[in-house]
Amino acid sequence: MKNMIAKVAGVSAAAITMALVPLAGTSYAAGCSAAGCDNTGPASQGCDGDAVTKASVTARNNPDLRAELRWSSTCQAAWARVTSSGEQWWDRYGSIEKWSGRGTGFQRSLQVKFPNPGTDWTNMLGGSAYYRVCIKDTATDLVDCSPFW
Repeated sequence: MKNMIAKVAGVSAAAITMALVPLAGTSYAAGCSAAGCDNTGPASQGCDGDAVTKASVTARNNPDLRAELRWSSTCQAAWARVTSSGEQWWDRYGSIEKWSGRGTGFQRSLQVKFPNPGTDWTNMLGGSAYYRVCIKDTATDLVDCSPFW
């Protein structure tokens, strides 16, 4: 009888736990959409979960610096993720740019300083547009940009 009660209690506890834990793959509503995501954080808005890299660039004078164009189809927004694998002795920035055409109709950009070392990201820019990411080295004034996406 004690074994039966223990089994029933164990099954009941498991059933209650499963009811309280969301199933894998459950989607949650994003906190913003398209231009409503402008200048908001991808993680805080729930846009980073489905993000993919659409373009990237490495600094030609420093292979330790990389910028990626990240895109969330749920939020219809993009941002730059920057990664530095070495120490930075002066200011270098990664940016996301939003254009109405490929190289025409500049709309807006956001930037973030490269970490020393590590990974960081800009806030987002959203909506239908052409996007690219760039790396600016303020010591040499070199600018390297990805192709437009």
